[in-house]
Amino acid sequence: MLDNPPKRSEHAQKTAARPSPSGFYRERVLDIQHYTDKLFSFRTTRTQSFRFQSGQFTMIGLETEPRPILRAYSMASAVYDDWLEFFSIKVPDGPLTSKLQHIVVGDEILVGAKPTGTLLASNLQPGSRLFLLATGTGFAPFASILRDPEIYERFDTVVAVEGCRQAAELAYATSVIEDVRSHEFLGELAAGKLLYYATVTREPYYHQGRIPDLIDSGKLCDDLAIAPFNLATDRVMLCGNPQMLADLRKLFAGRGFAEGSSGKPGDFVIEKAFAER
Repeated sequence: MLDNPPKRSEHAQKTAARPSPSGFYRERVLDIQHYTDKLFSFRTTRTQSFRFQSGQFTMIGLETEPRPILRAYSMASAVYDDWLEFFSIKVPDGPLTSKLQHIVVGDEILVGAKPTGTLLASNLQPGSRLFLLATGTGFAPFASILRDPEIYERFDTVVAVEGCRQAAELAYATSVIEDVRSHEFLGELAAGKLLYYATVTREPYYHQGRIPDLIDSGKLCDDLAIAPFNLATDRVMLCGNPQMLADLRKLFAGRGFAEGSSGKPGDFVIEKAFAER
């Protein structure tokens, strides 16, 4: 227990006594990490009955009058964690994020009880390499997938790619990769399988350029010293800004990759429910 727990925000003081709306859990904020003036992550308690699959999202939000403000957020935590983790952008005039970015430890948020989403390994055909391609907060569902032991049992190679405008915005994705590699159990499973490629577009960096361009030119695979994309072996998950998704859908479709869904597994899947907020 903290000796001097932080004072709860005015929002928390107003909502603490209310019952949770139907279909939602009320969870308490446990920890917050601010990476830049535009990006932060936070952890909350997790109601024991809340279950989700790696890669899924749910609706989360804050209670306001006359109704709660809700947006779709992927769970970034592992399916076995006792807490929930979310990765968020800060939008000054965003209906939710303009308020969410000011939460403090002890505040409460609403978490939808029915997770869903397309970024599931079961929506992909069998393969030996998995590429996780993200921009910005689109990395959140991949944080959960990378923390799932089953992903390393299913694939021989897992390539996590994060594209951002500036290097500082890579901090969250990089910390997830480091946590996985140093984890006492996951680290052994991921050793020799997990590759990480970080690229930026608006300042000098070790890797530069948009993900679609790096794939189309072959530079991404060349930089990683791995074989080029191969329909017979490679499966892909996409999450991020709309333009990146549109460009990559066209690129992979042009190479014969079929988009998968829960009804028909394919070679790549896209999270279409939301983009960067």
